[in-house]
Amino acid sequence: MPDDLKARAIALYDQFTHVHHNRRAFMRDLAALAGGAVAAEALLAAIAPNALQAAQVASDDPRLKTQIVALPAADGRSVQGYLAIAAKGARRRGVVMVVHENRGLNDHIRDVARRLALAGYIAFAPDFLTSAGGTPANEDEARSLIGKLDLAATIADGTAAIRALKSYPGSNGHVGVVGFCWGGAMVNRLAVAAGPDLAAGSAFYGPTPDPALASQVRARLQLHYAGNDPRVNGTADAWVQGLKAAGVSVERFDYSGTEHAFHNDTAVARYNPAAARLAWDRTLKLFAQTLR
Repeated sequence: MPDDLKARAIALYDQFTHVHHNRRAFMRDLAALAGGAVAAEALLAAIAPNALQAAQVASDDPRLKTQIVALPAADGRSVQGYLAIAAKGARRRGVVMVVHENRGLNDHIRDVARRLALAGYIAFAPDFLTSAGGTPANEDEARSLIGKLDLAATIADGTAAIRALKSYPGSNGHVGVVGFCWGGAMVNRLAVAAGPDLAAGSAFYGPTPDPALASQVRARLQLHYAGNDPRVNGTADAWVQGLKAAGVSVERFDYSGTEHAFHNDTAVARYNPAAARLAWDRTLKLFAQTLR
């Protein structure tokens, strides 16, 4: 696929998935770009995530124990999620919350949770669409439901879940969070809301909060940005400057030549194995330094 065609298609897809959510308009524009409806479908298959892509860690890996659990959330609510832990290892471990993209809790995010469990953590991937009946199979519907969430209530639910994870059976009391896209934005927001209850956060290409809120952050942060992602990157400088001015320990990493969602190995055309591996290694190093 020519780089220019891929870049223009990704830009259209980004607008569809993060701004207007109008599939008919998106497919019309993609067909015009690709040269027809059939070509547009093929182009979409190359740039959109594919849930059928093989997981890095199988769902039935015998080294792991997995289950669906419900944690207490704010105002008497609860949040369900996928919990993974290594079958053998330390009696007490750090906990990592894995926050999904705007497609909700899906197989890819569960796979990421299993990777963290094999790295020695209790991994909990919440479904922030619990209040809407859970993540639906249809991704367009999931994105629509995400857009209708009460953001303040969602942040409060995530903050309550972080507190519950501090005392979860087997937890050593140290909690970190990693998130992607919508989940990357949630990492920053949860760092503001959770204060000292959150030890560390790693945000992948997530839009940022108001820099005036940076002084409320107590966690160590890593911020990972794709090189070709102006929609998100436009918010980065002021947030990083605000964090540094507030004395927050923050690392910013930019990955030249990469696309939004470069860590997601189910999005073939946007996945960048080298950048994904480097960003993940940096994330694991952060958690090793803060959650052990």
